[in-house]
Amino acid sequence: MAFPTTHTRPHLPYSFFSFSILLLLLLGLADTGYLAWLHHQNYTSLNFTSFCALSKSINCDTVSQSPWSTVFGLPLAYWGVWGYLVFLLFFCKVIQFDHQQIETWKILFILSSVFSLISLYLAYISITKINAYCILCIASYAINLCLLLCSWLIIRRFCPTPFFRGTANALRNLCSSRALTLGAPALIMGLIATQQFIPQYWHYFPPPLSQTLPHGLTEDGHPWIGAKNAVLTIHEYTDYQCFQCSKMHLFLRQLIAAHPDTIRLVHHNYPMDHAFNTIIVPEPFHIGSGKMAMISIFAASRDTFWEMNDALYAMGRKKEPFNTRKLAKMTGMRAGTLAAATRSPGIRNVLLSDIRQGMKLEIIGTPTFVIDDNVYTGVIPAEILQPYFH
Repeated sequence: MAFPTTHTRPHLPYSFFSFSILLLLLLGLADTGYLAWLHHQNYTSLNFTSFCALSKSINCDTVSQSPWSTVFGLPLAYWGVWGYLVFLLFFCKVIQFDHQQIETWKILFILSSVFSLISLYLAYISITKINAYCILCIASYAINLCLLLCSWLIIRRFCPTPFFRGTANALRNLCSSRALTLGAPALIMGLIATQQFIPQYWHYFPPPLSQTLPHGLTEDGHPWIGAKNAVLTIHEYTDYQCFQCSKMHLFLRQLIAAHPDTIRLVHHNYPMDHAFNTIIVPEPFHIGSGKMAMISIFAASRDTFWEMNDALYAMGRKKEPFNTRKLAKMTGMRAGTLAAATRSPGIRNVLLSDIRQGMKLEIIGTPTFVIDDNVYTGVIPAEILQPYFH
């Protein structure tokens, strides 16, 4: 009597796994390289918007603009590039099957585990701190998890030695590897050079306030700085927690410092805080920016507006909850005085008047600029400012 034969599915060849790993590494390098470029553009280009800025919650720009986008003196994307390069350095030892080097996969498994743990932590930060998600970051998380899975499958299929013994053997082999002894120092030197020579463009500060630069209040009480008899007057409507507002304000301050006799900047508060700007912002958003605006109005009455203005923008860029004690340390004022300003009915009425004025101009977002009764949202047209670049 004949018994039916059982058919077992053949194992995938080693080349399938190594090719998959190589493809994942190339995708990871391309993804993190683009993220590094995107981060740079967010901080240096006035009108940049990435293709994945799709909504309030799905927005790569919001993630890039957060204080969590940099760590240890470099943007996270740069660390991602170097991480994949380190993985690639080890992977070159096992891109083709080699019995003597196969245990290197134990090290690659540890590396991919670290990558995946970092990905989980960054996903947690996006959910709990930034409240926005970057499609390209999510892609890098998926790549890291796939590297972990492929490494684990290769170890199960091709590495019979127990994990810890195999790891020790791999480390001994790598220490005697000429390619690694040359490649590792090169990568370390490259990382150090990156930290030392790439300018920290994500840290930016307005030019120091000059005692000779005219400033004051308009007839209706709005702070101005620049030319007394201006050729060009720019009215800005801004929110202290708005990243683009901070970036444009820095640019305008630099422009005024270069042309103090021809350009004047007039400040108007337009916080996108639902507690103050209830019609434009019906849901919670930029919580605390209304109180920050009230403090700026109080500072204007003490002739310290522009110093306070710089401190408020610096606090807004950190994306931390508004805190009068921290602001007091930054400005040298008393925390109680600042807290009292946020509860003043008179200051609140001044702010609401500013908001009503902005609503009459049909302003629905910040920053917005008014020049010769023309309203521009986001950026000022280049042709208006072009005469002042030479």
